[in-house]
Amino acid sequence: MYLSICCFFLCWAPALSLKNLNYSVPEEQGAGTVIGNIGRDARLAAGAAGGGMLPAERGAPGGGPGGGRSPKSSFRVLENSAPHLLDVDGESGLLYTKQRIDREALCRRSAKCQLSLEVFANDQEICMIKVEIQDLNDNAPSFPSDQVDMDISENAAPGTRFPLTSAHDPDAGDNGLRTYLLTRDDYGLFSLDVKSRGDGTKFPELVIQKPLDREEQSHHTLVLTALDGGDPPRSGTVQINVRLIDSNDNSPVFEAASYVVELPENAPLGTAVIDLNATDADEGTNGEVLYSFSGYAPERVRDLFSIDPQSGLIRVKGNLDYEESGLIEIDVQARDLGPNPIPAHCKVTVRLIDRNDNAPTIGFVSVRQGALSEAAPPGTVIALVRVTDRDSGKNGQLQCRVLGSGSGPGAVPFTLEENYDNFYTVVTDRPLDREAQDEYNVTIVARDGGNPPLNSTKSFSVRILDENDNPPRFSKNLYVLQVPENNIPGEYLGSVLAQDPDLGQNGTVSYSILPGHVGDVSIYTYVSVNPTNGAIYALRSFNYEQTKHFEFRVLAKDSGSPHRESNATVRVTVLDVNDNAPLIVLPALINDTAELQVPRNAGVGYPVGTVRALDSDFGESGRLTYEIVEGNEEHLFEMDPTSGEIRTLHPYWEELSPVAELVVKVSDHGKPSLSAVAKLIVRALAGPLPEAGEPQVNGEQHRRPHWDLSLPLIVTLSTVSIILLAAMITIAVKCKRENKEIRTYNCRIAEYSHPQLGGGGGSGGGGGGNGSGGGKGKKKKISKNDIMLVPSEGEDSRGPLNVMNVVSSPSLATSPMYFDYQTRLPLSSPRSEVMYLKPASNNLTVPQGHVGCHTSFTGQGTNASEAPPSRMSIIQTDNFPAEPNYMGSRQQFVQSSSTFKDPERASLRDSGHGDSDQADSDQDTNKGSCCDMSVREALKMKTTSTKSQPLEQGIQVSCLCCTEDCHNLSH
Repeated sequence: MYLSICCFFLCWAPALSLKNLNYSVPEEQGAGTVIGNIGRDARLAAGAAGGGMLPAERGAPGGGPGGGRSPKSSFRVLENSAPHLLDVDGESGLLYTKQRIDREALCRRSAKCQLSLEVFANDQEICMIKVEIQDLNDNAPSFPSDQVDMDISENAAPGTRFPLTSAHDPDAGDNGLRTYLLTRDDYGLFSLDVKSRGDGTKFPELVIQKPLDREEQSHHTLVLTALDGGDPPRSGTVQINVRLIDSNDNSPVFEAASYVVELPENAPLGTAVIDLNATDADEGTNGEVLYSFSGYAPERVRDLFSIDPQSGLIRVKGNLDYEESGLIEIDVQARDLGPNPIPAHCKVTVRLIDRNDNAPTIGFVSVRQGALSEAAPPGTVIALVRVTDRDSGKNGQLQCRVLGSGSGPGAVPFTLEENYDNFYTVVTDRPLDREAQDEYNVTIVARDGGNPPLNSTKSFSVRILDENDNPPRFSKNLYVLQVPENNIPGEYLGSVLAQDPDLGQNGTVSYSILPGHVGDVSIYTYVSVNPTNGAIYALRSFNYEQTKHFEFRVLAKDSGSPHRESNATVRVTVLDVNDNAPLIVLPALINDTAELQVPRNAGVGYPVGTVRALDSDFGESGRLTYEIVEGNEEHLFEMDPTSGEIRTLHPYWEELSPVAELVVKVSDHGKPSLSAVAKLIVRALAGPLPEAGEPQVNGEQHRRPHWDLSLPLIVTLSTVSIILLAAMITIAVKCKRENKEIRTYNCRIAEYSHPQLGGGGGSGGGGGGNGSGGGKGKKKKISKNDIMLVPSEGEDSRGPLNVMNVVSSPSLATSPMYFDYQTRLPLSSPRSEVMYLKPASNNLTVPQGHVGCHTSFTGQGTNASEAPPSRMSIIQTDNFPAEPNYMGSRQQFVQSSSTFKDPERASLRDSGHGDSDQADSDQDTNKGSCCDMSVREALKMKTTSTKSQPLEQGIQVSCLCCTEDCHNLSH
């Protein structure tokens, strides 16, 4: 025999290998004979592929060749076809015999004797072991008896065959029966023909070679020898005594030489297999036929079937098994009852039909110990399963699955994967969820392909370990809590609840409040939460009028690693409490008392007045009711409970009570109700009925419609406030301008006076000379009101508007701070910018010698009839008209484009000190400025309009210059 090692591999956490090992051992070996080392041979299997069969190793387990032990190795027998003959050492992996093996006793009906074992080696290899028991030629062929007697009719023709008794040799293979020999045939009348059956067994037949003559020799003695194939061969003999008898001319004849019958393997006992029929042409006893099995029919056939000698009916006698043998040959003979019968032979072949009479067998090779984490990925192996079925064909085709697997609701998260030769692994097919189910009962279902199919089931349990894969979940996304205002700090408001389906620390939830603000105040000053049970408490007393509601978020976090969290919104609604009493605002109360006046002729329904109150509360707590509680015992008045309006009820109430003192109460509808009271003194006054009243008809007066006085009152107060504000602004602006005028026109012009007040001024008229003729007159300071624009004589009214001269006294002209200004100012709107008034004296002139610095203006008027005079001069006078000075907008002058020879010295701004506008200030006071406001103020003075003189194209103005007094006054 030869060693044949085949290796296959399975996927098993992470790799499972399957190895086939074949051994051979001679029979008759004693107990303790080492057949092989499984651990060593499994490792060498790949390199030994194609080699011979491993021989048995001598010696006891643990000793001899290959008997080394590995402390890390483990071997476990899963299946053993002959546990009483073979065993495996659990540590060394040695395969050895437990007692003497007799192949003939073990496999007497099989040509090949083989034992099988399945060994699970090192928790990662499955070794399929085949041990062939080698036959020794320890048995010689033997016949059932030492001699056989045969009666042969002398009429048997040459070629007639007679079956002989077969020899039996329990050895197998070459040591088994090989051939037969016929000896001691001195006359050559017989020969031997050896034939073979379908299963390979041989049987002899005696063949007549020559005609027989009983009279010549009635007895013949032959020796049949059976030889085996051993070396040296063994033999067995039987003596055949042939007696020739008188002839029976005809022998039975079967309808066919062979028959084929199909029979289901599960046919019950007594089932008819075939009814044979053989006929004999002879008459009488020579024609009566008897049936029987041939002498060389195997014992197994005689155990399974029976034949009726009279009818030839063959029936089932034993239990048929397709898996043991699917084809059975039955040899039958028929002989008559005549003298010297010649038997007839036929062969019946029974083909067994496989029936699904074996259910699948499920066995667990290995199951994962302990629990499985719910975080295990899909494809995790939890068990190795082997499923077998002894049936063949479709009856042995298996379909295996995990009961309840799939993707539907309630399906288990496991599936079965086929690996090799009916080996399956149970694996997870999707993520596990301990919260959905913490333990599974996994049931393997195996089903064959028979009709009807047979099923087998086997189960095992899988427990799931928890992982922190679930965050806490709040019962609501929004919690609405209500608390009355004026609550006590520390008051319980409500609770939030978050649940975590995980176990242990993974499911322990703690609560906290996320950062936030209510307005500008931190939420942590408003509420707190119990970290264990989620109870929420107020940290302050709430005021509905300040905070009606607020929101914050609560965080729920488990104690797993890493932790998981979620949050929910909590809305706290502050409920209004009647904590504000009504406040009477109309009429105005003094010491809770107000006085109302009503005409004496007021009729029924006349409105005495309206009481108005405010309440800061809301809802029912802010809804007010008005009533008269005292002073109306005679029912002279009535009060509307909603609007608070009081009306008369009696046409002659003033005669009954000229002065009525009413106590009015205003109550809200809160619980408890709060109220305010006021005393109203109603006086009857003489006088006509106001126009608002309606005339009395038939002693009664129509009631006026009810008016809401709130809006008119608000409008009136607003109007008065606006008027007062405008008046204050006007006064402030005027005072500001006067202050500027004082600073601008404080220059000394003593030598330039009005002729009438200057003592008869000198030549030059109008006091415009040097002042020699009027030196005794009182000198006056020039101011804004002392300057006016007058027409210049000698100028053609139709000529172009050239210049307007603005001159002052010689002292001004000769001042060291005298500057020349040239500015172009628009005079496009005479009415809006300059008002011309009549001068006090038309004889006033400006001396030509006082030219001084000058500024040229050009502009165009819009209306010639309203244009100013062509040429005017500024003179000093004491008698100006007392008419108001309506001046144009100052901004219109400032907006004009200007050209200066010296931008610093010719500035039109004020000094930047005092009350001047910030936008108009010039902070430079070192250089001293010409009276920078004189040009603008000159256009604002009181002037006289001359209608006969047309509008001129240009005006030349001579500027007044600041004196030292101006600088002293910080101009």
